[in-house]
Amino acid sequence: MKNDAAEFVSIMNTNTCTDSEFSFAVKPLPGEGMMEMFSRLALALKEAEATMINLMIFGSISAHPAADEAMRRVFGRMDWPVTWVEGGAGDDHPIAGIQAMAFSAGRVTPITLNGRVAGAVFEEGGIRHCLLGGLGPGRRSASRPDQFRQTLGNLEAALEQGGFSLGDVVRTWFHLDNLLSWYGAFNKARTQAYSRIQFRTGSLPASTGVSGRNPAGTALVAGAWAMQPLHASAQMAEVASPLQCPAPAYGSSFSRAMEISSRDGRRLLISGTASIALGGQTLWQGNLRRQIDQAMEVIEAILTSRGFGFSDITRATAYFKNREDIPAFAAWCAERGLRSLPFIAAQCGICRGDLLFELEADAWNPTPGI
Repeated sequence: MKNDAAEFVSIMNTNTCTDSEFSFAVKPLPGEGMMEMFSRLALALKEAEATMINLMIFGSISAHPAADEAMRRVFGRMDWPVTWVEGGAGDDHPIAGIQAMAFSAGRVTPITLNGRVAGAVFEEGGIRHCLLGGLGPGRRSASRPDQFRQTLGNLEAALEQGGFSLGDVVRTWFHLDNLLSWYGAFNKARTQAYSRIQFRTGSLPASTGVSGRNPAGTALVAGAWAMQPLHASAQMAEVASPLQCPAPAYGSSFSRAMEISSRDGRRLLISGTASIALGGQTLWQGNLRRQIDQAMEVIEAILTSRGFGFSDITRATAYFKNREDIPAFAAWCAERGLRSLPFIAAQCGICRGDLLFELEADAWNPTPGI
């Protein structure tokens, strides 16, 4: 099983989320340098005839300058947002994994904020999309809650440039430096900010909040996905977890999942999910294998409740508290015949000190709503 797991984590997954949207999960091959990793991604984009719209990289902060140079040499001008989060790999490679989203039909309009590309706007399936990344605060010297508020302000400014508002957001990512030291303050600030927003869906966005430093040295780096329906067939709605209570019950302002229905099919965006019981307490403290089992049981229940399965997952990120535990999820997948599950894994702190594993996932199903 060890060899199967090793083989599993060394491939690149390319998934068609819709007829014109692609998700790429790039993992380092043995002995492969950063130039080679980005070159593989560039070739995959070329073969798909797709335009990059978002790039997320989990890797060592010290590797960021060299990786930035490698990207510019491979891609030239980069008209997409890049989110870099310190996330340790399961081996000594400076990059744990790269996730990219791309679009191959119609026009992609970049959004520029403070001199750099912060997002992209595109239309698909009767929905206008705005996908943002790499957003942070303006002043690193401000308190951490104030840096969150500044980041939210920059998010709002980027959305407005594309003709969107905060109320259109259905999915967020918050990677917080030294998360456990201020997660309570972050949740309080987020709840206060969201109380002033009327979300189009009537529900809080799906979200992931994990620990990870960023090259700018700010308190956090953020990303968001906003959507606007263009006709009646496009709908967005919260999906509850059959096995967990709503996150606001214990002070976290996000939805467990969001479902987006369009004329092309249905998309499920599942928030970061860990081994948390129906009542909100941590399960299986100190037992990594049981925490993985529990988190994946919860995710499977969400998928099943809406007519999805593991085979419909198009993108996933596995977060581990401890770097040495990273191979465990590849082994879990290999044991269940899920070799093609398109995930990357990285060491990033999780929102509770007793949680060892968390997974976020996107899924796509071309069938009508159920």
